[in-house]
Amino acid sequence: MARLLRVNMADLTATFEDVPPAYSLWGGRGLTSMVTAQEVPPTCHPLGPMNKLVFAPGIVSGTAAPTSGRLSVGGKSPLTGTIKETNVGGLASQKIARLGIKAIIVEGQPEEPGKFWVLKVRRALTGELAAEFLPADDLVGLGMYEVCTRLWDRHGKVAVIGIGPAGEMRMTAAGICVNDQENTAGRYAGRGGMGAVMGSKGLKAIVVDDTGAPGVEIANRELFQRGIDKITEASLRHDVTKKGGALNTYGTNVLANIMNEAGGYPTRNFRSGRFELTGQISGEAKVELIKKRNGEGATGHPCHPGCIIQCSDRWANPDGTFKVSVMEYESVWALGANCGIGNLDDIADLIRACNDVGVDTIEMGGTIAVAMEGGLLPFGDAEGAKKLINEEIRKGTPLGRIIGNGAVFTGRAFGVTRVPAVKGQNMPAYEPRAVKGIGVTYATSTMGADHTAGYTISPEILGVGGKVDPFAVQKAELSRQWQASTAFIDSTGYCLFDVFAVVDNPEGLEGMVESCAGVLGTTWTVNDITRLGLEILRAERKFNEAAGFTAAHDRLPEFMTREPLPPHNTVFDVPEELLDAVYKF
Repeated sequence: MARLLRVNMADLTATFEDVPPAYSLWGGRGLTSMVTAQEVPPTCHPLGPMNKLVFAPGIVSGTAAPTSGRLSVGGKSPLTGTIKETNVGGLASQKIARLGIKAIIVEGQPEEPGKFWVLKVRRALTGELAAEFLPADDLVGLGMYEVCTRLWDRHGKVAVIGIGPAGEMRMTAAGICVNDQENTAGRYAGRGGMGAVMGSKGLKAIVVDDTGAPGVEIANRELFQRGIDKITEASLRHDVTKKGGALNTYGTNVLANIMNEAGGYPTRNFRSGRFELTGQISGEAKVELIKKRNGEGATGHPCHPGCIIQCSDRWANPDGTFKVSVMEYESVWALGANCGIGNLDDIADLIRACNDVGVDTIEMGGTIAVAMEGGLLPFGDAEGAKKLINEEIRKGTPLGRIIGNGAVFTGRAFGVTRVPAVKGQNMPAYEPRAVKGIGVTYATSTMGADHTAGYTISPEILGVGGKVDPFAVQKAELSRQWQASTAFIDSTGYCLFDVFAVVDNPEGLEGMVESCAGVLGTTWTVNDITRLGLEILRAERKFNEAAGFTAAHDRLPEFMTREPLPPHNTVFDVPEELLDAVYKF
């Protein structure tokens, strides 16, 4: 039977507990949000002792389900002040789940400031679950590439969950890194500053060794197998997710040219919807260069074991040696077009720097763009941007601490009013003035501006699940539907990209639900997706309201409602009453 691992950093104790009924049918985001909603005071300081940090594998993580290695990390965000869930691939989710651990809940703070620990979780020779605290003195101040290397040298091919110097210094743009099969420090639960929360707990890293693990208990194997057969078939047949399909061939950055053509590719701090150098940094350009260099670069790479979509990549230097994984659409855009930088090698340097120092690439790209807006650097200054991360943030200089605390903080420091953020979190790579549905999601999401909270790009731009006019303003119901279904998917352990296959394939959607029901022993059907998703959203919304958030916070920045966006010269004109209608359910 699965257990909860409750870790108290105040007295360095770790206890394994039975899972209470209130948490038993949840996984992933559902579980992180329920624990946060029930155990964290909404008005607490996010970096104080009352906040908790929850690591929860999805419902089917650790099983034979395809593309199901997603880990949710949750708590109260120091960046937004709201409830937060941020999602990551890599090795951790499956190893935690196979050990029979439903979630790791980290609470309290060490009495000795500046003292950091490594938590090692494993199965003892007796077969019992075990957790021990190891001093992290020699890891403090190190970047995540060196941390991952040292921990593999000491513990074998374990999962590593860790923070870089930015997290140690509690910078609110800090993320939490998870290693992959090659032990690359490139998978991030990046959004919301949860790396700062981990730093506030005095936890440098968690090491998960699943040697001798019993695996995930499956209540109804016949139902589970039927479900994974269906979702596997759907993924392998859909043009977006199949082998040789768009994601597998070009990675997520296949969207660069698509969004640029749609006029929704934010450029130079959201001043335009098109970037003149998009062709140089697109997914197609990336693949061409990887093939030309013929070295350690690769496409069609999995971010975690068992992924059948394989949209990741490994980027090589001009001499063919390895540089970084992964060149995601969001990261390439944030540190590329949004900063006016049009060279993939420069962008790769910036992504690697973010991964090592431990900051979210989306937030950091937005922050540097705001700093450029404020005159700190000119747009397009790649070398200056690298210095901000490698020298200022890494060393914790006064300027580094400003930049390391995100776009809104930086905007205040430099007197910039054009800050594209909601609830303190910088916007991702989709312009809401050109794609109104994603703007509604940005505005109303429980977690600040977050495309993954309700990815209306699927119907508005890609035509998945039926084509919707991106300029139409009647998007309250569309955003609500996508937010609810996403909350459920984030709880399953499946990759969000599975949505492309299952939305267009009813049997694939059935398979997703049946595989979860098979693990848990429930009678869920597709009709339960919205119900379960809305239950999660209600808990999150209730937490935020108790923390002081109102409908007035569900708004986009003022400049977007007044400043027309080229090339379509549109503003964000969704009426406020429609934004308020999203949560009237």
